[in-house]
Amino acid sequence: MKNFSNYKDYSLKQDLHIESKVVHGALGCEPLTGAVSMPIFQSATFRHPELGNSTGFDYSRLENPTRQELERTMAILEGGIKGFAFSSGQAANMAVFSLLDVGDHVVMSDDIYGGTSRIINDIFGKYGITHTCVDMSDLEAVKAAITPKTKMLFVETPTNPCMKVADIRAVSDIARAIGALTVVDNTFLTPYFQQPLNLGADIVTHSSTKYLGGHNDTISGIVVIKDDEDIVSKVRVHIKSHGSQLSPMDSWLVLRGIKTLAVRMDKHNENALKVANWLRTQPKVKKVYYVGFSDHRDYEITKKQTTGFGGMISFAVDSFETVKKILKNVDLVMFAESLGGTETLITYPTTQTHEDTPKEMKEALGIDECFLRLSVGIENADDIIADLERAINS
Repeated sequence: MKNFSNYKDYSLKQDLHIESKVVHGALGCEPLTGAVSMPIFQSATFRHPELGNSTGFDYSRLENPTRQELERTMAILEGGIKGFAFSSGQAANMAVFSLLDVGDHVVMSDDIYGGTSRIINDIFGKYGITHTCVDMSDLEAVKAAITPKTKMLFVETPTNPCMKVADIRAVSDIARAIGALTVVDNTFLTPYFQQPLNLGADIVTHSSTKYLGGHNDTISGIVVIKDDEDIVSKVRVHIKSHGSQLSPMDSWLVLRGIKTLAVRMDKHNENALKVANWLRTQPKVKKVYYVGFSDHRDYEITKKQTTGFGGMISFAVDSFETVKKILKNVDLVMFAESLGGTETLITYPTTQTHEDTPKEMKEALGIDECFLRLSVGIENADDIIADLERAINS
């Protein structure tokens, strides 16, 4: 009986350009039948040929062919040795933080997704794991936050929602010098625009619900390990024990989304630049947060470590009344949580994505009642702008 769980020809894809890698994935096709689209192996268990002989698959909580193709594809795209696909981005981050021991300390981005803050505060805090939040774009602040118990630097770059940018190579060097892990949440830029493992990070995480899936139709998370087999073993035990693996159907949806990642990210990038520049011309818009502005304080770092700016923009308006007017009157732009899909979404962070972020931290970052976040989709940019203009000035 053929066993495609051990096929290694996916490694040959390393020499392709990323536009080709995202289309062809790991195996390129299902090798037993030649199916161009990896099938959805909707099976809980797998038959063994005989005692002591396995197809490589025993039980779908452990391994599933569809999920394995996604995991191998993500390992190729991020340049790691092993990928894991989880039931959500939160589940992925739970696995990463589970690498810590009681008494360990984490230095993490101050401006970070609220769900990540909730994990480290409400879940791991009660197990004796401490953390310090700092502006990761300030390397001196990062160094000052380190303690003898620091075992992990958790970086989100660009940050959500204030679009700060950390120098991944420099942060990784700091972590390596003290024997700590560098973890980078690469959700906003994806491996198409940014590859943290090639810049020195040890682990990459994604909410693949967002740009990787790209169509707002599935919840999922990804972890990719650079080169440490011990970490791979620990994460494997975590996903095996917690049962937080991604289902075959959702794995297939993310795989399908990844095939168009390159063309979508280019369009998100193109549209966001137009929308961000337009927002700066609006009298009721007081500040625009976008990493593609040449006067962004971290612009040179962005240019050094990425190949694009992504599709995320945040902006502050003149009053809460303007916020309410925008959220009520947008039409093509949808008032909804999440990001990274084909549709343009507008979000109110203070009560949605960052509801669980401590109030004092939100105030310090400027995430207040006048703050909005925009995930620019792949529609015509002029239509996005026209809809926003009508909503702002209605």
